[in-house]
Parts: sequence; structure tokens; C-alpha cells
Amino acid sequence: MPPTRPRLTPAIADVRRAVRSALDPLSPVRNTATGGTGTDSEPQPLVLVALSGGPDSLALAAATAFEASRAGLRAGAVIVDHGLQPGSADAAAQAAAAAQLLGLSPVLVKTVTVGTDGGPEAAARTARYAAIDLAADETGAVAVLLGHTLDDQAETVLLGLARGSGAASLQGMAPTAGLYRRPLLGIRRATTVAACADAGLDPWLDPQNDDVAFTRVRVRSIVLPVLEAQLGPGIPQALARTAEQLREDSEALDHFAREIAEDLAEHSEAGISLPVAALAANPAALRQRLIRLAVASEFDVTLSRAQTLQIARLVTDWHGQGPLDLPGVRVERRAGLLLFAATNLAATS
Repeated sequence: MPPTRPRLTPAIADVRRAVRSALDPLSPVRNTATGGTGTDSEPQPLVLVALSGGPDSLALAAATAFEASRAGLRAGAVIVDHGLQPGSADAAAQAAAAAQLLGLSPVLVKTVTVGTDGGPEAAARTARYAAIDLAADETGAVAVLLGHTLDDQAETVLLGLARGSGAASLQGMAPTAGLYRRPLLGIRRATTVAACADAGLDPWLDPQNDDVAFTRVRVRSIVLPVLEAQLGPGIPQALARTAEQLREDSEALDHFAREIAEDLAEHSEAGISLPVAALAANPAALRQRLIRLAVASEFDVTLSRAQTLQIARLVTDWHGQGPLDLPGVRVERRAGLLLFAATNLAATS
């Protein structure tokens, strides 16, 4: 049986409101465009909460348990046991028990083996998302809700800035990305902690969240507090606003690039071409997007910024240089065109 309904407090209300907004587009009750009926003859769509048992995901799970039925949805949970520290299986079991008490069903626990590629944080993330994807596929879930907060977004943006990763990284985490939804990107971590306390929930506190061996923990516990102490309060909110604005700008530029590419790109058996004059006439941001889009769409190759700029110099700084051989693609300027061909095809031509 679900626990007694907690008294509605500002923190609980804030988290529920954020979840409600994320569930609305999925709701067969509120959104007839989904085609759902919400009748007994048609199963209600299922959403899963990715639950670690920490305060962010536990507050998210409680709000989802409350809001899902009102939206004509079923709500379940998936818990991933990374097996990276003693007691991880117990923590996963505790999270599963909390999900069941909240009335979530099904509740799945996935145990994963974490590799070594890209360092421990990246490897754990890769294993985690693979397990979540599998759970969503097994259950037919229409969405997976993730508990990332505004503070997580600020940390992500600051890490991207420090690494010089460009606008794509500074956009932070998207509110919606395929199956995934992040309802709490506008909610502070202090609010999720308060929501759990107000609801009488006992979150699991991951000791790794205090381990300064992890870069993100150093950003959270050292860098951001120093910035707020020296520059004034509101740094996390400012970083999150920056991410949102950059994402809006980037989406607009990507839209324009796709429209322009439809008019400019010419396909052939060897690959794809773009007219040099048209590339030169566009601003750098659009020109470089057109180059990346051509390569990604035709060859499924993601160019780095350095590689993109190498190709762009065939447009803006050309003095007769020959083809560029990049991983997976060869690019050359000939007869007023940039010609892109797959490396294996280029090698046999």
C-alpha cells in the first residue's frame, strides 16, 4: 500500500508541478494528439523513473507516482546497481523498496558491469544508460524520467566551459532527448532534499557524491561555492540560463542549416557536394554547421571542431591545396564545389 499522502508543502508542490509539465505531452487524458483513450481496453502508457535512491530521483519518483495516474499514465522505476562500491546491492534494494511503497510498478533492478573506457565516470554513465534503455525496451515505456536538477545543469555547463568544448557542450543537458525527459532542470537540489524530508522519505546518500577524486564533485563542492562567494549568489541559475539560451540559438541555427542544405547539397554515388560560393556567403556558424551536417548525414561521421575548421579553410583560405583525408571521409575542392567522399571509396578512385 502507498504511504499516507504527505502534507503539500512548497517543495513538494514545486517538484510535482515540474513533473506534471513533463508528463503533459505524454498524457492520453490531456493530449488527444497521442491517440490514447485511457480506456480499460487500451493499456495506459508507461513511464519509468530512473531511480538511484538519492534525494533528486526519490523526489522525482514520489512526484511521478502522484502525477502519473492523473495524466492517464502508469509509472514504474528502473534502478541500476553499478557494483562499484560495497553495499551497492543493498542501496539498490532500498531504492526498489521505496519505489514499491510509492506505488510504482513495475520496479526493475538492473545489475551492470562497468568498463574502463573514458574513465570511471564516463564508463559508469555508459553502462547505466545501456541498462535503462534495455529496461525501457523490455517494458515498452514511452519515456524515462531522469532526476537531473538545475545544480546538475550548472555543473555540466561549467565543466563544458572549462574543457573548451564549444556551444554544444555549453548547452548542458536537454530537457527532452529521445526517450529521456528531465523534469527537474529548473529545480534546485535543495528543493528535492526538502521535498523528501517533507514527504517523510529517506533518501540514500551516495558517498561518491562527496569524493573529490571525481571532477564533478570538485566542481560542486569547491568551484561553484568559490564562484558564488566571489561573484555573488545566483551562479547556478545564471549558468542554467546560459545553457537554455545557447540551446535555443543552436536549435535555430541547426534548423536554418537543414533548410539551406536541402537546397545546396548534391548527392552522387561517391558522396555529397556543397557549392563553395554558397558556403562562403554564409556566416561562419552556418557554414560550419553545413559542413558538419553534410558529413554526419551522408557518412555517419561526427567531425570535431578542429576537423570542421580544416574543411572550412578549403572555402575561406584556399590556395590550391589538395584533398583532406579525415577519419571516414575525404574532402577536396574542385570546380567550385566541396566534394565529400567516404574514405574507402576515395581510396579506390
